[in-house]
Amino acid sequence: MDNTKLNFYVDYILEQLKVIIAIDSPTGYTEKAVAAVAEELTRLGYAPERTVKGGVIVDLGGKPENGILVETHLDTLGAMVSEIKGNGRLKMVPLGGLSPHNIETEDVRVVTRSGKIVTGTIQLSNASVHVNGSYNSTVRSFDIIEVVLDEDVRSAGDAAKLGIRVGDIVCVEPRLKITDTGYIKSRFLDDKLSVAILLGYAKYLKDEGITPDRRVYGHITVYEEIGHGGSASVPAGVTEGLSVDMGCVGGSLACTEKQVSICAKDSGGPYNYDVVTGLINAAEKMEADYAVDIYPHYGSDVEATLRAGWDIKHGLIGAGVYASHGYERSHVDGVLNTLKVLIGYIG
Repeated sequence: MDNTKLNFYVDYILEQLKVIIAIDSPTGYTEKAVAAVAEELTRLGYAPERTVKGGVIVDLGGKPENGILVETHLDTLGAMVSEIKGNGRLKMVPLGGLSPHNIETEDVRVVTRSGKIVTGTIQLSNASVHVNGSYNSTVRSFDIIEVVLDEDVRSAGDAAKLGIRVGDIVCVEPRLKITDTGYIKSRFLDDKLSVAILLGYAKYLKDEGITPDRRVYGHITVYEEIGHGGSASVPAGVTEGLSVDMGCVGGSLACTEKQVSICAKDSGGPYNYDVVTGLINAAEKMEADYAVDIYPHYGSDVEATLRAGWDIKHGLIGAGVYASHGYERSHVDGVLNTLKVLIGYIG
């Protein structure tokens, strides 16, 4: 397929990524991001429907037989206020697999129940090297990092006057950058990059007037980071689920950020043999640069679908992403190759 034509859709995907990355959506606080994606699907000419859990199901068309559900997730890592300390600083608990080792010094937005936003920074307690002789040797944990608010706060009462309470959401700044060399750097490319790719695929189908050989549904979930995003809302007639999530890069794995990763097995077990084979064949047919890997520490939406009892085949692909659950990096070539596999595999 002509890459020049597909590069138009890659440009669209990057523009949509900029929009949805800018909307905070830690697990449990996803409404604004979901509304933006549903609005874009409507603008493209589709009729997205909201699930009771808060996600989006959209019918992308196709013949009615052997439906396939393409699953991506819009929820990200984040944190929740667990305690307002005596000095007015905030203790947190993670939402999903947020690590205390790589969020220190990140800017955050604390969202109160009234909707007020209070900014701050995550710091080690007693963060000044010139005062804290144990700074370098201290093992980071959520017990000893805190949110320092950008307000004149000196007591728990001062923080309470700002409307802050236990249970408020802490959103970490994503810091999206796209370099001249095509690298995409940001927190939460897992999985907002794949949501943008799904939007690009939906636009491709609509613009090119393509009717796939089988029914295609998109499911944008909102609880993947805590394990039950894809556990419900499978449309009638669906016989296969395909997670489009981040492809792992690192260690002994073969994939790079410029490739699409096809997962043969993760910590939940092997993906369906025929589906994996079909994805490999689609990558080769489309001349997509790909790698097949086994992910040692990973779980996907489509595995949650299987565990919930749905009788479907399952697969997993994604653009290669380095430094997962941290300040992540992918590449526009990985986006292009993932889009190619979607087109080649589904239609």
